[in-house]
Amino acid sequence: MSEPIKVASVGDIDDEESLIVPAEDTGHDDAIAVIFSDGNYYAIDDTCTHEDASLGDGWIEGDEVECPIHAAKFSLCTGSALCLPASKPVRTHRVEVRGDEIWLYPGVPLEGAELAGDGSAS
Repeated sequence: MSEPIKVASVGDIDDEESLIVPAEDTGHDDAIAVIFSDGNYYAIDDTCTHEDASLGDGWIEGDEVECPIHAAKFSLCTGSALCLPASKPVRTHRVEVRGDEIWLYPGVPLEGAELAGDGSAS
């Protein structure tokens, strides 16, 4: 299991916004977007599996994020690709709120998340 890292405090990420944590800070092979939406925190690999674009820069609504390049949508809960042009899921990562701190577990998927393979773009 990955060691958790503190990435923010509650209130640092506005609703339907994200905080992008660089790969060098997480020890993971991709940056991770920590997203706050509808009162929940989510974390996914930042790179769209269809094209090299930042999902953290995409449009967030409810438990979905839309890639800013070609409008592929992904579930923040499972990482599933919800529409074309993406067909591969993105990796999810566990997020935990401890008091007023937000902790990220890089490489630890959410329960029920799809396996995203190597996470490389297709």
